[in-house]
Amino acid sequence: MARTPEQNAALRAATRETILGGAVRVFARRGFAATAIRDIAEETGLSTGSIYRHYDSKEALHTELLDQGVAGLADLATELAGPGRPLDLVTAFTRRYLSGVLADDGAAEFVVVLDHAVTVDSPPGTRARLLVAHRAMWRSFEDLVRRGQDSGGFGTGDPARLTTCFFATLGGLTSMRLALRGEFTAPDAATVLRILTEGRDT
Repeated sequence: MARTPEQNAALRAATRETILGGAVRVFARRGFAATAIRDIAEETGLSTGSIYRHYDSKEALHTELLDQGVAGLADLATELAGPGRPLDLVTAFTRRYLSGVLADDGAAEFVVVLDHAVTVDSPPGTRARLLVAHRAMWRSFEDLVRRGQDSGGFGTGDPARLTTCFFATLGGLTSMRLALRGEFTAPDAATVLRILTEGRDT
């Protein structure tokens, strides 16, 4: 029995997700420059022809991942700038981030891919594009820290420096998770948030 158009669309979407998931893992391990479509094919168990039916190059694959990253940063910037108690907003984000790092679903590898694109600018132009999205998110976070300080929930200190320390901590935890795998013990959100709260009773 022939598949319906809806079934075909669902199958194409599932294949694309498989390809993107494999690309994230390979890009995270090897970097963009050292990755070939055949590496992603080996990772996913698909043929190179199947991948090329969905993406005409590794650049197209990387661009779609970059699009997801930019959209995610924009959504986070909007969320952090939204209404609500600053501590509640940053706690929700921190818990979500730590949960994603611990999950074996490619979230940690995705962070590495974005970080690599910013650091190495490979392919060329990705750094500038990502930095625009990162800066918007960082500004939202800095403003959130200021609001938290004004309300007494956060400790003292320059909001820009606190923002740097907070995200450096998350980045370090991501690297440790990928290095240690099953041996990694993640801190809880309250421990990470001490960077901002200075141990205040929240």
